Amino acid sequence: MELIPLTELTSPTFLSALLAIILIDLALAGDNAIVIALAARQVPHHMQRKVLIWGSLAAVIVRGIASLFVVWLLKIPGFLLMGGALLLYIAFKLVRPQQGESEAIKVGTDASVRQAVMTIVLADMAMGIENVLAVGGAAHGNVLLVIIGLLISVPIIMFGSQLVLKLVDQYPHIITLGGAILAWTAVKMMLGEPALDHWFEIQDWMEVPLYLLAVGGVIYVALKHSKIKS
Repeated sequence: MELIPLTELTSPTFLSALLAIILIDLALAGDNAIVIALAARQVPHHMQRKVLIWGSLAAVIVRGIASLFVVWLLKIPGFLLMGGALLLYIAFKLVRPQQGESEAIKVGTDASVRQAVMTIVLADMAMGIENVLAVGGAAHGNVLLVIIGLLISVPIIMFGSQLVLKLVDQYPHIITLGGAILAWTAVKMMLGEPALDHWFEIQDWMEVPLYLLAVGGVIYVALKHSKIKS
């Protein structure tokens, strides 16, 4: 990738690519915002802001690293399959009841924040490839546009996660919806695994049941724990 001359920063080509990247960030930041918000709700209220800030920064750092190694990562057999499986596990984990505040305090403030941020980092590692591929394609190999795309995603993810967390406090069933979205994304990733292309060409009828099984499973777990809590 190479930088373009500063004189071209106002060119229609550059501006149209930048607009495309902004739209991509808006479209794909939702999953990141959901992960960060659901992870933040698992720590006491006074620690949630820390998780939102560090989680948002971690999401962007992971994307930056992924953008450097995306071509190499996609050559690893089973990478998307493993990433999707990891994201599905995280979806189930995040819809389970949060720790009580007293229990979280026993673990320690720093430890609780660290655990929440690590959950965010693992989820972003799984999801980051989709975003990197989309932004990289829109940037047409221009490193400046990729950097701008990463910088733009910071406030989008941070604002989005704060909004989701506020909505979750008011409407707890959003947790179930968020988990279902993550489960759908996880199956989509696994189905995108090149090593499985031939198999799914033969067994294409299995795609819908896989989506239903993953999404339905997350919804079942979320509703089950919701009843237990109530």
